[in-house]
Amino acid sequence: MLNRKVTVVDYGMCNLFNVVRAFEHVGADVTVATTPDAVQQADRLVVPGVGAFRDSMKEVQSRGFADVIRKFAQTERPLFGICVGMQILFDASEEFGEHAGRGILPGRVRAIPATTTTGQAQRVPHIGWNHLHSGGRDWAGTLLAPLAGSDPALYFVHSFAASPDRPEDSLAHCLYGGHKVCAAVQRGQVMATQFHPERSGKIGLSLLSHFMQM
Repeated sequence: MLNRKVTVVDYGMCNLFNVVRAFEHVGADVTVATTPDAVQQADRLVVPGVGAFRDSMKEVQSRGFADVIRKFAQTERPLFGICVGMQILFDASEEFGEHAGRGILPGRVRAIPATTTTGQAQRVPHIGWNHLHSGGRDWAGTLLAPLAGSDPALYFVHSFAASPDRPEDSLAHCLYGGHKVCAAVQRGQVMATQFHPERSGKIGLSLLSHFMQM
């Protein structure tokens, strides 16, 4: 029988209601983790997030989630980071100074350029629908497998984005002002998206449903 259980971490810096509703919509049995013990007991873990990296990491640490999220990632159980929840999986962020992440994935979080590749000013944050590109990596067997062979557009809201050290960790990117912006990563059972699947309609829901089968 398929395990429908998923645990969503609540550290006070996430659009918890929308994420929980989206998972429930695809038939998941959702537990909201407000303590480190709940994370340790999870079958699948979701780390959502909105706002600034610095503030998110402060809350993750003060509520005792920092170490248990890192330890969970080492167990080979599925872990899914969303938006800032993706960014905190990396080594560090340059948003409002230098701030350490969890170091689960090597790389840094950097600002989206304020100009296009042709030198024109562009709006930051990057808000709205944008298309994903694989960059040559096969999506079969990954979080993005349901989107293989299509031209998917997902919903983004962010001013900073991860820059993975290992090219093989990059799963997809989007183009913003001609710049490649990391949109999704996966290494083993650790996966994350800069876009918000819970706000991306049927396409986003298909990814959440797929995650529940991984």
